[in-house]
Amino acid sequence: MDGISIGDTNMSNRTSSGLSFAKRMYLPRAVGSGLGFFCVMVGIWPMRPDAWVWGLLIAHGFVWPHVAFQIARRSKQPFRAEQRNMIFDGFAGGCWAGAMGLNPLPSVIILSMIAMDKIAAGGWPMLVRTLLAQGVGIGLILLLPTPVLFPETSQAQMLACLPILLIYPMAIGMVCYQVTVQLTRHKRALARLSKTDSLTGLINHGAWKDLLKLEFERCRRSDQPNHLALIDIDQFKQINDRFGHLVGDGILRVISSLLSSYLRKSDPAARYGGDEFCVMLPGTTPDQAKEVLERLRQAVEDYRDPELPQLSVSLSIGIASYGEHLDTADAWLHAADMALYDAKRAGRNTIMLARAPAVIPGKAASA
Repeated sequence: MDGISIGDTNMSNRTSSGLSFAKRMYLPRAVGSGLGFFCVMVGIWPMRPDAWVWGLLIAHGFVWPHVAFQIARRSKQPFRAEQRNMIFDGFAGGCWAGAMGLNPLPSVIILSMIAMDKIAAGGWPMLVRTLLAQGVGIGLILLLPTPVLFPETSQAQMLACLPILLIYPMAIGMVCYQVTVQLTRHKRALARLSKTDSLTGLINHGAWKDLLKLEFERCRRSDQPNHLALIDIDQFKQINDRFGHLVGDGILRVISSLLSSYLRKSDPAARYGGDEFCVMLPGTTPDQAKEVLERLRQAVEDYRDPELPQLSVSLSIGIASYGEHLDTADAWLHAADMALYDAKRAGRNTIMLARAPAVIPGKAASA
């Protein structure tokens, strides 16, 4: 049987990540190599290099960035290929610094800009490898017949270094900013996912418990009316057993959609458990809360699946009012749970308000 293995999936993810990394490095390399061309050009100009040296400089300045990207893009391991490209950047920078006789200003600028680029992309490990590659490049060129080391930097050479000092750090900063924005978006998306039930899109159990505590404390401070409702799908296990879990999942999604339709935007709703939902109705009286939830109950009762006309769905709902008799958020939730139990005991497909002030089991005994 054909299929995709976990290993294939992981490889695909690594490839995608490597391509993203290569794309992120493309702009700094293109800008840095292009600006570095002029910096090196004025550095080697007094030495009257041969034509092939100029050809190499032009190729490195304006062709290499595109070649490097294609190497990474076509590689089966683009991340590693791009790391090799970065090490070659350091080696080439060292070669050009050596070719300038280690002219102080342009050499320092070329080498430091390459190092800044690499540490931003790969941290200290990449910086160490880049510095080693630069050293190899410098040493290799200095083994050849070279002009005098450390020549005096001319005014023209200083002026040629200004563009790379101004533009290249801005290019690196822009890339870092884009990465920061992307990471912020991912962080926000992960935060939303951590608080969301994947099936229904509603608040999940953990996030709801936190919200319930916050709302309980708000009610205690402001003494504003509020109602908490627990909603249970009647005979949901039998629906799953008879029609299958896919149908059951569809019902959960339908109810979550109806919750969004019949509740106000200020009324948070959550999937509390397997077939249980939780709803908060701030600023409502008991009659208003019951009226809102009655419309929801009726809508679910009227729902029919065109492909399963024999399927009927109903809800049992328990409502608990906030009151000073409630010591904790859990006590409020327990009151709604007891009201839900009363609704089931009354025959299901109905709504029940919590009776007298709820008492958490064990509290009465301790009293």
